[in-house]
Amino acid sequence: MSDSNVPELRPTFNGSLHVECREAKITSDGGAVVLREISDRLGVIDWLAERLIDPRNPDHIVHPLVELIRTKVFLLALGRRDHDDADALRNDPALRLSVSERRALGPLLPAPVDEFGQKMVPDGLASQPTLSRLYQAQSDPESRRILRDSLCEFAVRRIVAENGGHKHQTLGIDVDSIPLEVHGAQEGAKYNGLYEAKIYHPIVASVAETGDILDIQLREGNVHTAHDSLDFILAILEKMKGASLHPYLRIDAGFPEEQLLNGVEVSGAKYVARIKSNAVLDRMGEPHVRLPVGRPPKEPRTWFYEKMYKAEEWTRARRVVLVVQEVHGELFPKHFWLLTNWSAKRRPGEMLLPMYRERGTAEGHQGEFKSVFEPALSSASRPRLYYRGKPIRRHAQPVKPFEQNEVQVLFNAIAYNVAHAGRVLMARATGEGWSLSRFRERVLLAGGVLTTHANGIKMVISGIAQQAWQQLWPTLAKFTLATT
Repeated sequence: MSDSNVPELRPTFNGSLHVECREAKITSDGGAVVLREISDRLGVIDWLAERLIDPRNPDHIVHPLVELIRTKVFLLALGRRDHDDADALRNDPALRLSVSERRALGPLLPAPVDEFGQKMVPDGLASQPTLSRLYQAQSDPESRRILRDSLCEFAVRRIVAENGGHKHQTLGIDVDSIPLEVHGAQEGAKYNGLYEAKIYHPIVASVAETGDILDIQLREGNVHTAHDSLDFILAILEKMKGASLHPYLRIDAGFPEEQLLNGVEVSGAKYVARIKSNAVLDRMGEPHVRLPVGRPPKEPRTWFYEKMYKAEEWTRARRVVLVVQEVHGELFPKHFWLLTNWSAKRRPGEMLLPMYRERGTAEGHQGEFKSVFEPALSSASRPRLYYRGKPIRRHAQPVKPFEQNEVQVLFNAIAYNVAHAGRVLMARATGEGWSLSRFRERVLLAGGVLTTHANGIKMVISGIAQQAWQQLWPTLAKFTLATT
């Protein structure tokens, strides 16, 4: 029997079908449970909440900082890009359970109020204004540094956990820039002729072999790829060394210049980079860029030629390797140059080339971050003048649009790392590759119904997510908690 106060919707194609719209413990985002399980096992959201400053008056706090962080990270991982999504999903039971610090039935019960009628605990998700203020509150330099540090912390913990606690690994750190196209009047967004669009041009560090994002820094849209990259790179290398990992740097032809190369060399780190060809390099390589006489074999061949080269702006000569690749059906082979500070004995050309080619994998992961998460950056640059329709009498806190946009990008990167951790576990569980979009659609966006009894809660999921969760959970249950 249906409640007479609940409206019924009756499709015309089948008179036997009645649709009721009523309050029920139904979720469209059951995957928030998976995200909470992953983040708790790695402990990074708690790590982050312990270090960030909460400027709010403790007497007026309804949603603790750790819950605000979880809310925003989980919503972004689920594909809910806008702050308004928190209002639309305010009463989603899976989200309420997953972000809350309370246990048992607490997150699903109405919030108790004190003698003044104020809520004593959260009732539903934080509102859109509250989440907007989270970005504003964390836009100072120290908070943004902590947010950036959390990316590396998360990646290290996940990598170590995946390898059963083993830390001593050699990993390539891929540094590149990505264009984030924007629309409107965002501070710092500029037209970039290379991409023929108005963009921000952040610099990103990631690990090709594992897919984790290590750091990201927002930059104006018209800066060069390598702009202010030395300090960014040295900080990442130092963090990875401090975690007992053995990093080396992998960069493209837009980065090698004397200050950067010398700074990396002084730090003791190794690097491999592609360098742009020029007249000097063309003359050096000309005797080798030709095919040998005779019928070519079935498999294309590759040749490596060791040279020493000093660019005009360099203070000394450095090792370069000419890579010549045979292409069937072509009269002339392809060729390009690699630059490195490894010795030929430690890393001959045959080893150097596959190491550099991992950059393609890194670019794929960075492309996923850009296309799957699509960070929605704000163009608001004015201070808030009204609150709930009434003028704000006190002096409004100045809005820092560029800094707040960087906070938004950082939260998106944190959400990427959490979702990526689940994607890797799913790939291990099934023995097949998983894209982030596939993981989101098949695992995270799980519809379900929650029922409560005594102090127990049961969530029943159905559809394609059911099989995926059954495959994922045994692997997730064995996920080794990493400690640093």
